[in-house]
Amino acid sequence: MKTAIPLEDRIIFALDVDSPEDARQWVALLGGHIRFFKIGLQLFLAGGFGLIEELAQQGHKVMVDLKLFDIDKTVELAVRELAKHPVTFTTVHGPQSIVQAAVTARGHMRILAVTVLTSFDRHDLEDLGLPGVEVEQLVLSRARRAMEAGCDGVVASGQEVAKMRKIVGDGFLIVTPGIRPGSFADAAGGDEQKRVSTAREAILAGADHVVVGRPIKNATDPLAVVKALQQEICEGLRVTIQSPPLLS
Repeated sequence: MKTAIPLEDRIIFALDVDSPEDARQWVALLGGHIRFFKIGLQLFLAGGFGLIEELAQQGHKVMVDLKLFDIDKTVELAVRELAKHPVTFTTVHGPQSIVQAAVTARGHMRILAVTVLTSFDRHDLEDLGLPGVEVEQLVLSRARRAMEAGCDGVVASGQEVAKMRKIVGDGFLIVTPGIRPGSFADAAGGDEQKRVSTAREAILAGADHVVVGRPIKNATDPLAVVKALQQEICEGLRVTIQSPPLLS
């Protein structure tokens, strides 16, 4: 399963921009090398379903990352609306009943349950009223419950992927944000991410896709960063690809 995913689908580029026009510019720049794009809350509110349809018409895949969290019926109805459009992945957040509600309405989409945000650490869990709970413990617990609910996969940091993969097996999707190229993973890169990893580490541990935004968007040469990330992914897969995108 892992090696069957095309290299250009491995990186999901986070279109964390404030307008459809900016999003189109990034898609034009990266679209020959990356085919998977994430639309978060800000861009979804700015571009709506029109941008999703536009990206799909260009042959791209779309992850709609709204982290839906509400009463079960409301989440079910929201997912049903999303399923009317060419969305590949969508995210939900919350207890097992919410995930189950999303699963019942998913249609052609794949539902990903958010475990614990990569911007969270143990101190943030304490602020949420969960003293003594370790992040990894909560992530693995939520992954188990998501799988039991019939979910297609989860969003989790690279630090929990290896243990999670042993629990969920090979048929369960793991999408990993908080990716930093090479040595930049030793720090949070000047942003709010606290639990980061390299693309190589995440893929080697068992992740299927990595979500990357700032390291590409803030780079002087974004395509060079894509090249480095794809090389890390190839190393993580331990697959020799003679002429992958950007590496020839």
